[in-house]
Amino acid sequence: MRRPSAPARCTCGSSGRATVGREKARRPDPADDRAREGGIFMANQSMANQEGSGYERLGAAKLSLWDCIAQSVGFIGPVFSTAFVFPLLMGVLSASGKGAGVAAPLAVLISAVGIFALGWIVAQYAKRIHAAGSLYDYVSNGLGSTIGSAAGWLYYGGAIALTVGLGVFIGGFIHDTILTEFNKEPLPVWAWNVIWAVVLFFVLYLGVKLSTRLQLGLALVSMLVLLAFNIYVIAKVGSGNDLGKAFDPSGSTTGTLSGVLFGVLYGLLIFVGFETAANLAEETSQPKRQIPRAVLLSVAIVSVFYLIGSYTQVAGFHFSLETFSTPDVFLAPVFALGGQYSSTGTVRLLELIVLLDMMAVGIGAAVASTRGVFAMSRDRRLPGMLAKVSARFGTPAGAIVFLMVIQAVLIWATQAWTSLFALPDTPHYAAIFGWMSTFGAFALVVVYLMMSVGALLGLRDHPNRVGLWIAALLGIAVTGGAVYGAFYQVKSPTLLAPMYAAVLFAIGLVAALLFKGRQPARIALPELRTHQE
Repeated sequence: MRRPSAPARCTCGSSGRATVGREKARRPDPADDRAREGGIFMANQSMANQEGSGYERLGAAKLSLWDCIAQSVGFIGPVFSTAFVFPLLMGVLSASGKGAGVAAPLAVLISAVGIFALGWIVAQYAKRIHAAGSLYDYVSNGLGSTIGSAAGWLYYGGAIALTVGLGVFIGGFIHDTILTEFNKEPLPVWAWNVIWAVVLFFVLYLGVKLSTRLQLGLALVSMLVLLAFNIYVIAKVGSGNDLGKAFDPSGSTTGTLSGVLFGVLYGLLIFVGFETAANLAEETSQPKRQIPRAVLLSVAIVSVFYLIGSYTQVAGFHFSLETFSTPDVFLAPVFALGGQYSSTGTVRLLELIVLLDMMAVGIGAAVASTRGVFAMSRDRRLPGMLAKVSARFGTPAGAIVFLMVIQAVLIWATQAWTSLFALPDTPHYAAIFGWMSTFGAFALVVVYLMMSVGALLGLRDHPNRVGLWIAALLGIAVTGGAVYGAFYQVKSPTLLAPMYAAVLFAIGLVAALLFKGRQPARIALPELRTHQE
């Protein structure tokens, strides 16, 4: 901001007295023009600040780079994905039966390249926009406020679905693990779910730093333990290790690169949430620097972790897709490796760290979704009461209560409505989570696609035009493929998830047309931007 020039001093002659009679014509002084311009600028700034005074604000900006990394890595849930999602990428659990097979590490590597492209786009937006709405604001910047608002409905509807779906899965996982390992049932599934919901409420309400530090601790411990176990398994495989097989497309289910590319369609899902450090921009001390770094570092850390984890699984089962396809293995390959290469105690430790990582995912998803609901409500794209902020803790109290109400409803529905999204031979809590996670991941991926398209407009003044086009085209390719994979040969009730996501987007579009909201906070509040839109 240019400092206004000091007003020119008035001189009335050498004697200091005013000249009587005819006054000399005074030449315009450029300093006067600068002063007037400066005064107008300051007046406009003051008016902008006054206009922004009616906008709700979150707590003090005090989060560090590590807090932001914890948010992104926590939401991604690398231990949870390694434990349960790799069979989908390999084609063992996919609806089409096509996947990367024992070339899973190659599919992970290609997926990581696509995610880096998306991460680069997020990083460039994060340098300009520091609002809690993140992708809602980014899509609005690129494709306009109406499409952006509908994208916000879809994105945060998906994030809420992931949060509450995991909320019923955590209780079921605890219940069944205790029952299986110790033959005890201290509490029913719904009671464990209620306990988790209460814990989550207080973690969210008592301050964002508590949320991020818990995620950091949970994710760090679980990742280090699983990393050590993976290295142990690789060492035990010994001479059976073969990096060539792990990166050879002939190891896919089709025996060609097409199978690996099918794996890439699902590979994107294991990175969902990488961008959510951006939801903490308003609460971060240096968002312009820390958010872009956090997003890209999170992708790098998790990519390396996934490469090691995927290689461990295919090498641990001797590069045999037939072995991997047995139910005892593909339902929980990490636990199967624990039983094969170690002891019951190791399996129990692995179950514990998976639970810890699930909790980190739950907190990360909840933090992101509540900040997004808050941001949209502050812009009056959702009811204004959801933008209420705790005066003491600076947390989005209205959005937190809203999330907890949805969680309570789903806990009740899981218990009372046993046919809801039910699957044969599957615990109801697991079927509910499977459907909710499919819905949520699809919703987020669609918004990634919209962000990639919009970046060509919203970031069109970026100095690195070539980099922008490469990132956008890669982002469009990987997200478009993932959207295709969500429909290809998928049957009901799983097929209903992307269909319901389309319905939610349509509802958001209608709401955006009917309720225009007010000037977005990213424009009304100068501290939320470093770039004029």
